[in-house]
Amino acid sequence: MEILMLLIPLTLAMGCVGLLTFFWTVRSGQYDDPEGDARRILQADDRPLDYRQSERRGERTT
Repeated sequence: MEILMLLIPLTLAMGCVGLLTFFWTVRSGQYDDPEGDARRILQADDRPLDYRQSERRGERTT
């Protein structure tokens, strides 16, 4: 029974910290555009390495 006197306030404190962290992330704009990043990676223009650059990095081209 004595352990409950420690665990209940500790649990409530951890819950409050989690809730405050959530509100902080919402206010700082962390969840404003979650789909934009997913779409942006599909539209990225990747330039292929030329043969010399890949050779310097030790990659094989077959």
